[in-house]
Order: sequence, then structure tokens, then C-alpha cells
Amino acid sequence: MTELIERLQGAIGAAHVLVAAEDQAPYLRDWLGKYHGTAIAVVRPGSTAEVAAVMVACAEARSAVVPQGGHTSLSGGATPDAGGRAVVLSLARMNRIRAVDAIGQTIVVDAGVVLAKVQDAARAAGLLFPLSLGSEGSCTVGGNLAANAGGVAVLRYGVMRELTLGLEVVLPDGRIWDGLRALRKDNTGYALRDLFIGSEGTLGIITGAVLKLFPQPTARATAFVAVADAAAALALLRLSRAHCGDRLTAFEFLTAATLEMILRQMPDTRLPFAALPGAAVLIELSDIGDESALTVRLETALAEAMANGIASDAVVAQDGTQAKAFWRMRESVSEALVREGKALKHDIAVPVAEIADFVDVMDAAVRAALPGIRPMVFGHLGDGNLHYNLMRPLAMTEAEFYAQGPRITRLVHDEITRRRGSISAEHGIGQLRTAEMPLCKAPLELELMRQLKATLDPHGLMNPGKLLPNV
Repeated sequence: MTELIERLQGAIGAAHVLVAAEDQAPYLRDWLGKYHGTAIAVVRPGSTAEVAAVMVACAEARSAVVPQGGHTSLSGGATPDAGGRAVVLSLARMNRIRAVDAIGQTIVVDAGVVLAKVQDAARAAGLLFPLSLGSEGSCTVGGNLAANAGGVAVLRYGVMRELTLGLEVVLPDGRIWDGLRALRKDNTGYALRDLFIGSEGTLGIITGAVLKLFPQPTARATAFVAVADAAAALALLRLSRAHCGDRLTAFEFLTAATLEMILRQMPDTRLPFAALPGAAVLIELSDIGDESALTVRLETALAEAMANGIASDAVVAQDGTQAKAFWRMRESVSEALVREGKALKHDIAVPVAEIADFVDVMDAAVRAALPGIRPMVFGHLGDGNLHYNLMRPLAMTEAEFYAQGPRITRLVHDEITRRRGSISAEHGIGQLRTAEMPLCKAPLELELMRQLKATLDPHGLMNPGKLLPNV
């Protein structure tokens, strides 16, 4: 592969072609430390033209390419395999904000721009980019697009696909598709943009994007609400929508077991209730206008919920500090899980109306299958996305627990499939769930996906081993 390395060095500069093991190491393991791979080289192009030059060289050498953004994938989607036949292409140097249009409410960015930088650029223009994730200080726009990221504000603003107007993509043969159109109406054929969003780098490399911006909210109202269970949370969701309409920005759900875990593992968190409830909901409203009026609207909804027995307690944040403390509870879940120990993690979606029944049925099923297992359930209840995590029984070793993993995960995914849900709501398939795709996708769906893959990437060079089974 000496010839390929020399060609890559000529295309983007030797300093940006990493071949030494110590230089490559950070790019060859995933964020969770679960997957480790090897690579011919790690390349760091600084422009779309340089990405195209890399792709031409790799296509002619028949070398696989693994695109990588902020390297925060939870499914191994940006980590090469152990075969040592791939080039890892990091977009970290492509980190420019290209343009902000305050009138059209759009922003054009490189794919390697960190999400928090996009949020800051929008804020500086008096606008909002609403995608918000726990990893927003390190994840990049390209990765957000590749996985069709969601986050906590999907209820109001939608997932990344709905936040995107246009893309710039380098195809596997090195040609550049310039689809950076800031049009909100364009009825001139197939929506090529949507092929690449959510494709996890298997069809091409996203190098730029036109994203939607929104008016910056001037008022927020936040509350932590105690409810009995998921069924009561759904009743609260319906009532909140009736009172608050599209001002309802976030509606996050946590079970009692999850709350207990957070309090146990994160000493700087505090529950705002006198007693631990069966479950809790974090509600946030946002609007343009008077904050006191928004707070009154939220308090009116919560008063009705209390009167109707839907909620047993509710605390409305009196200031930004208290609101941040409420959000700290929700945002601490991931870290608390790590401290608690190994878990079987499931990023799932079901129709919103079925969430309560799913939780009841699934909790009973996994407890019957593995006594002592501890469900930790939380997530974006308003859009149907739950993180259904299962902690090992305390009497079991980690090895014994993981030996049961495939059986327990199959139970979860079978129930999801029965309800026409999704086994990956926002984390992506990556290499973690590829073998399970035939369980949740009809043969025709997989056939169409493979045909698209073969058309755009006939030599199978783009991110092999990810998303599609046996590709």
C-alpha cells in the first residue's frame, strides 16, 4: 500500500496522512471502547476538493474508506474493522462556518464543524439551531447527518433530516454532488439529500450542509413533574399539548429506578420532590414573548394534571439556575449508567401511544427471562424514543450477564418489531446491529437498500461492515 500512501500524501500533504501506530490510535477505537480496528492510514483532508482527491485515490486502489466525524458513535459506526484494508477519513479539519443567512434563516457549514459551534454561530445571529445532544461539544454535523441525530428537542423541531435543506457529498468515485441549496420548496425530482442522511457513511461522504435556523426563544418555562408511571406520563403529554401546542419543546421521561440510579451515582444531583415518585417527566416550553405568560400556561396545565390525578407533584423552575438543575438530572443519565456498571443498551422507538404498554410488557418479559435484571428506562417520550437499558442482576458476573445478552436483546427487538417500531431510533445501526437488520426490515426493504448501495458504491468501498448485513 506504499503507492496509495504516497498518493494520499501528494493529495493532502504528508502531515495530514497518519501512518504511525501512535498517531492513528485515537481514530481506531470507538467512543465506548467496544470496537478496535486497524487502518492503512488516517487522512485528514481540509477541503471538499481534498476529500474528492482522497476518494479518487482510494477508489483506484480499491481501498475501503471509513468516514469519521467527532467519533462519538454509540454503535461503532465510525470505527474500521481489524482487517487493515481501510483508510479512515477524518473530517475534523473541515470545520468552517461558510455562511449565515439571517433573513432566510439558514446556515451553511462544513461537515466537520462541532455541533456546539453551529449553535453558537446561530446564536450570534440572533437565531437558534435546535439540535441538542449530550455530546454536542464534540460530535460533528457530518456525524449528526450520517446518523440522522435526534436529541431532546425533536418533539418541536424534528430530527436532523427535518433540519436540513441541502447537502454537499463526495461520492465513492470522487465526484462531488453539489446539493447545497437553501430552498424550502424544490419539486424537481428525487430527494437525493435524503439518501445520504441516515446512511452512516455507506453511500458517500457528506462534506457540507445547509441547515435550518429558527427564531431564538426569548422565554422558557421548565418543570419537573412526578407521575405514577408511563401511562400517566402519556396522559400528561396529551394534556400538555392541549394547553401549550407547539410551545412544548421537550418532554423527557425517567422511571423511578433510573432516578434512584442518578441520585446514587451523581452526588451533585437532587430530586425536587419530597419522595421518590413512580416516574418523572421533565417538561420544557419555549416561545417568543413574555416568560411570565409562558410560565402561567405551564402552571395551568400542571394544575389540571394534579386535579385530575395525572400528576402527584410538580415543581416549576423559578429561574435559570433551577431549570439547569432539572436538566442536570436528565443529562446525568449516561454518566450514571457508566458508573453503575455494564448494561444491555437499546435505543428504540415505538408509536407514542404504545409506550406505556411496551414498558409494562417488556419489563415483565425480561424479568421473567432473567430474574434480578434491572430495567433503566428513560428517553424522549414525546417522540416515542426510549432508551431501554438493562443492568445486570447483582448476583451475576458481567461475563454471565453478557452471555445472556443476545437472548435478552432478541426479546426486546421482537417486541419492537411486533409493534412496527425501530431497533435504532437515533444511535444508528453501525456495526452493533447489522446482524439484526433482517429481523426488523422486510426482505424488499433490504433489497432496495442493497440496490442503492450497489448503484452508488459498486465496489463496496464505503464504510464496509456497517448498516447493511453482509455488505
